[in-house]
Amino acid sequence: MKRYGLVGYPLGHSFSKRFFSEKFKKLGLTDTHKYDLFELEYLKDFPAIWERNSDLEGVNVTIPHKINIIPFLDQLDASVHKVEAVNVVKKKNGKLVGYNADYIGFKKSLKNWLPDYDGSALILGSGGSSKAVQIALDELSIPYEIVSRFKDKGEHLYTHLIKDPVIMEENNLIINTTPIGLFPDVNDGPPIPYDQITDQHYLYDLIYNPEVTYFMRVGGEQGAKAKNGIEMLELQAERTWEIWNSIDM
Repeated sequence: MKRYGLVGYPLGHSFSKRFFSEKFKKLGLTDTHKYDLFELEYLKDFPAIWERNSDLEGVNVTIPHKINIIPFLDQLDASVHKVEAVNVVKKKNGKLVGYNADYIGFKKSLKNWLPDYDGSALILGSGGSSKAVQIALDELSIPYEIVSRFKDKGEHLYTHLIKDPVIMEENNLIINTTPIGLFPDVNDGPPIPYDQITDQHYLYDLIYNPEVTYFMRVGGEQGAKAKNGIEMLELQAERTWEIWNSIDM
C-alpha cells in the first residue's frame, strides 16, 4: 500500500482527501493507494505519523503548519526557498523533502482568470499562503502591498484601509490569503472597508469552502468580480501528484 495524507489543524472538510480518493479511483489505484487525514494541533507529533505508518509516501501540509514544519524536514526544494513555506512533503530515499505547489497553483489560476491584468494588488494576510501568492505575483510582474494584523509583516494594518481610502482605490485586485470566512464561520470576512469596493475591483479568495465566502458575496454586492480558491487547489493538487510520482523530485 502507498499511503498519502494531509497534515493540519483543524482539518474538517478536506478537499485533498476527496480529490485524491477520486483520483485513485479514476486511475484504478484504490487497492494500492490510500489518502488519510492527520490532524495535528502540534508539530511535535509530526515525526510520529511516519513512525506509525511505514508505507507513508508523502503528505500535503495546510494551515497552520506551512511555515513551522520546515525544521522537521531533511531537505527543501528550490520552490520552498522561494516561498519559505511548505505544502507538500515527499519521502525520498528515507529523507523528508519539502516542496511548495501553492504558488504554482495560484499563478496558473490567476492567469486563467485575469490574463491581461496590469494593475496592482493588495494581499490580505502574511502567513504561508500569503508568501506563495507573493512569489506568484512577483513572477507575473504584478506589484502588491501586504495588509497584516502585525506592523512588521506588511505595508498596512487593516485599520489603515479605513483611514486611507486611496489604498483600496489604487489596488484593484484584492487577494484574501487568511482563513477568515472558512466554514463554519461563513458570516465572517477579512476586516476591510467593504463600502470602498467598486465594480473596478477583482476579489480572489483562497478559501473554497464555502463556495461563495462573505468576502466574495459582500464585494460582489458592491459590483466587484470574485473568484474562490477551488481552481488553485485543483492545480496545486495536480502538481502535488507530479511531485510524489517523479523520480527526479
